[in-house]
Amino acid sequence: MAAPIMLLLVVVPLVVAAAAELPRLEHPPTKEDRSLALLAVGDWGRRGQFNQSLVAEQMGIIGEKMDIDFVVNVGDNFYKNGLTGVDDKTFEESFTNIYTAKSLQKPWYTILGNHDYRGDALAQLSPVLRNLDSRWICMKSFVVNAEVADFFFVDTTPFVLKYWNEPKDSTYDWRGVAPRETYIANLLKDLTCGLKQSKATWKIVVGHHAIRSVSEHGDTQELVQQLLPILKANGVDLYINGHDHCLEHISSRDSPLQYLTSGGGSKAWRGIFTPNTDKLEFFYDGQGFMSLRLTNTEARVAFYDVAGTVLHSWGLTKGAYY
Repeated sequence: MAAPIMLLLVVVPLVVAAAAELPRLEHPPTKEDRSLALLAVGDWGRRGQFNQSLVAEQMGIIGEKMDIDFVVNVGDNFYKNGLTGVDDKTFEESFTNIYTAKSLQKPWYTILGNHDYRGDALAQLSPVLRNLDSRWICMKSFVVNAEVADFFFVDTTPFVLKYWNEPKDSTYDWRGVAPRETYIANLLKDLTCGLKQSKATWKIVVGHHAIRSVSEHGDTQELVQQLLPILKANGVDLYINGHDHCLEHISSRDSPLQYLTSGGGSKAWRGIFTPNTDKLEFFYDGQGFMSLRLTNTEARVAFYDVAGTVLHSWGLTKGAYY
């Protein structure tokens, strides 16, 4: 009976119990060398417009070359105001009908962005969408255990105070989130617990909002104050985000942490540059996406534009965890 269960774990990620409160998905590597390959993209849902279709095409090409295991989707999935409900055709028009390449028919581990919260946020979490497209795996915060790496997906939108106090003309779906302070405290507690328990070689945290960014939105101060100390204290290697519609790589000056922005899934070219105190390794104010390959000793990152050109690559080697 063991073999069918293992097959289920490979084909359909399975939620299993964990000591931490964050839901945990198991995604064991399938390659003989136990390496892991993935793409990361965000800020894309525009029915193929603003070069979304071009980015999707190149993702398919690179995804095939790398034989990717899954896609990390960093939020702002449907513009401008999320989905109206589980029957909103925007889901198919902006996702299913756009990312059609064979190599992209893998799990899309997905979190919500601020624009997703402006619609029916719970619709994106619904199993109804999973039934429409089995790739769609969306939760507010969760962990993907991929053996060589643990990916901690963090719901960052509730951290940003202006969405609560100054929503302007937007309405945010705070069901299951309010009261804000309790939600954030519990999330940070669960994240800390999960990070401390992680035995993976690589610890990677994924959020929609940037901690460090030199583009339009800049640093997210609430995350700098509340989330960043936890990442540094628990040896997180990479923080992957979207929100700013660009591609970025920033190195922390006082820790090994690397900040990777992959928010170029569609509309971009903001024309804004706001330097911060950390080290800027790469910035591209345009559309594109990111790839990541991991082994027990090496991480390789690459950023691509809409033509599939490698704009920036970076690697890190460290001893395997025993």
